Amino acid sequence: MKGLVLDAVWEPKPTRVVSDWEKETGKAVCGNDIWRHPKLEVRTWPDPEPAAHEVVLEIQACGVCGSDMHFYETDDEDYILYPGLTKFPTILGHEFSGKVVESGKDVTLLKKGDIVTVEEMIWCGRCIPCRNGFPNHCSNLEEIGFTIPGAFSNYLAVDEKFCWKIDAIAERFGDEELAFAVGALSEPTSVAYNAMFERAQGFRPGHYVDVYGAGPIGLAAIGLAKAAGAGTIVAFEISPERLELARAIGADYAYDPREVSPGEVMMELSNGAGFDFHVEAAGVPELAIPEMEKALAINSKIVQIGRAAQRVPMYLESFQVRRAQAFGAQGHSGHETFPNVIRMVAAGQLDLSPIITAKYNLEDAVEAIAKSTKRADGKIMVKPN
Repeated sequence: MKGLVLDAVWEPKPTRVVSDWEKETGKAVCGNDIWRHPKLEVRTWPDPEPAAHEVVLEIQACGVCGSDMHFYETDDEDYILYPGLTKFPTILGHEFSGKVVESGKDVTLLKKGDIVTVEEMIWCGRCIPCRNGFPNHCSNLEEIGFTIPGAFSNYLAVDEKFCWKIDAIAERFGDEELAFAVGALSEPTSVAYNAMFERAQGFRPGHYVDVYGAGPIGLAAIGLAKAAGAGTIVAFEISPERLELARAIGADYAYDPREVSPGEVMMELSNGAGFDFHVEAAGVPELAIPEMEKALAINSKIVQIGRAAQRVPMYLESFQVRRAQAFGAQGHSGHETFPNVIRMVAAGQLDLSPIITAKYNLEDAVEAIAKSTKRADGKIMVKPN
């Protein structure tokens, strides 16, 4: 089969101390510290063979994520920008849907022909974090498209327990091709859902919500905030095209933060009360957090979803006097997240299909990622088959 493969050189930065675990596993906890000179190309890869509890999926749609861009883009020393868990070479792609074409001997949950979307976090279920109910923080975590082969490929083998059927989405849209594309949005939407409603425990209907960054996860956050009854939603984004998408998905106001003072805008829109729920989905917390601090309502929350390999100063006095809280969020697994997102889409409460702005064949997947770095599209889809 064919797959979009990323290879890079293991070359830790001079100040980086590599742990024994990283040496043993070949995984970098922070990819930006270790992986240099990335090379991305579509090439031949061995066909997957299903283990006992695995199914083989024929991939129908796979979205380009900000993390994929951060594999393609590099810093001044040619290290990948992505700061998370990584192991190369591997096939990229982790926001996807597909059709079951083969099953391992012990598969019981799925059958040939089933259409599914899949979790990206491959949690073990046996370590202490997993047993305590925190699968997104599994000690033995593998990640599809980061440490193990992903879905910018013709086929993928995955344990059936990570698969969620999307029949209800297909019924909603009445179009299987569109259902695959919308189903592939389940992963980024579940990342936003996990951050907003599991980690930060949501907001009260009527609360004021701001979202920094109107990329796919930010747009999902806007859609979720609208569905959850936000009183006012304001988006901050530098791309004119994405500002329009933010309005289409549910933002009441959308601004380029270079042209306004976001903190002042939020204080004006809230008549001086501040905003209740702040979502950082742009990966620039050093710019967003100070503006959020200027507009903290009493008992407000800041949710960090965007990834950034840098430290951010925070004035904790603001959090004390405003009774505010900050939440870090990672992943999308557990807590009914995937099925709840699928239910919302199937019920018509959440329709992110307008954010799909471009489609590519697998042969052009490098071009798809290059286009995504322009940050003008909503969600770019690759159709491998």
